[in-house]
Amino acid sequence: MNGDWLLRGRDGRLSVYLPSGDAVLCRAELGPGGPWEAPPRKVGGDQKLRPGPAVGQGADGYAHLVSWRPTKPGEAGLVHSTHFRPRLAALDWAPIGHPDKTGDRTGTPAVAVDAQGRAHVFVRNKGGGVSMVAQKEKGGWEPWRDLKGRDVQEDLAAVTGESGRVELYAAVPGGLVYWRQAEPGTPPVLEEAVETPVRPGTLRALATSADRTTLFYTDDSGDLCAWRPGGKPVALLASAGPGPVSAVRCELDGHDCTLLAQRSSSGRVAFAAYPTEQEAAGAWWTESGPQLPADARVSLTTDEDGRVVAATLSPSAGQLLLTRRKDEPGLALEAWREA
Repeated sequence: MNGDWLLRGRDGRLSVYLPSGDAVLCRAELGPGGPWEAPPRKVGGDQKLRPGPAVGQGADGYAHLVSWRPTKPGEAGLVHSTHFRPRLAALDWAPIGHPDKTGDRTGTPAVAVDAQGRAHVFVRNKGGGVSMVAQKEKGGWEPWRDLKGRDVQEDLAAVTGESGRVELYAAVPGGLVYWRQAEPGTPPVLEEAVETPVRPGTLRALATSADRTTLFYTDDSGDLCAWRPGGKPVALLASAGPGPVSAVRCELDGHDCTLLAQRSSSGRVAFAAYPTEQEAAGAWWTESGPQLPADARVSLTTDEDGRVVAATLSPSAGQLLLTRRKDEPGLALEAWREA
């Protein structure tokens, strides 16, 4: 799942989204902080999907999901579903087209939602650049737009800044590129590029201040790096493991902090926190919880009381584990438990 798959809905309930075969499944809390429903429910009806869905969430708490589905032999199209509340059924998958009008799957989509609640869907096109389609404010979709770019790699990282404007990061051979909306409702424009070695599949973007977002990624040497457009990438600390990192902003002991989590090489979950946008302050990993299967992924969010919640999900084992921050100084966590 490209994007944060652990989300807090507008009713305070937490939910998780997980790809499973040719479907996307959802599980949700029965009530905020309470037990979880079982078994998971299928999102968007019975259409068969291709691997690699994406999810994004707006300030209104609505989740927007996008996936490829087969349309005819050798061809596919993108479909979109909105999930308004975790315990309600999501809307049926609706087609939103193809960046090249027709053809096969071209890359993993990414989704960001602007301040007006409009989903923006990004995907690599057959020319190696990026294309985008966005919802209209009063329903329907705008035409597909070619945002340009060259040799863009498979995975994209879309993010909405605190301003409500949508931004996009992508990896290219030997570097990163960055698009940003100049004004709400306008197509993002390719603004900046930077040379840096990037390990594929490790991009994660986070809104970190009123005007800036930060991209986290792993470089070829194994360092977890942070980049804010307008500056240079900074090596933050050695990556805890090979997979993607999850990130969330939260308040720790009265300070605005960025918390990172990653499945470590030992198989446990590693956490690291530092003052937001102050990478020079340093960060270090602390491991928590049991050893997890190699395919386990980690996601972070905050609950309706502002407490950090971490979840791990293993598709092969079908196991969902969660922990919350204790109500005490520091980053002490409750015991991990199975949902």
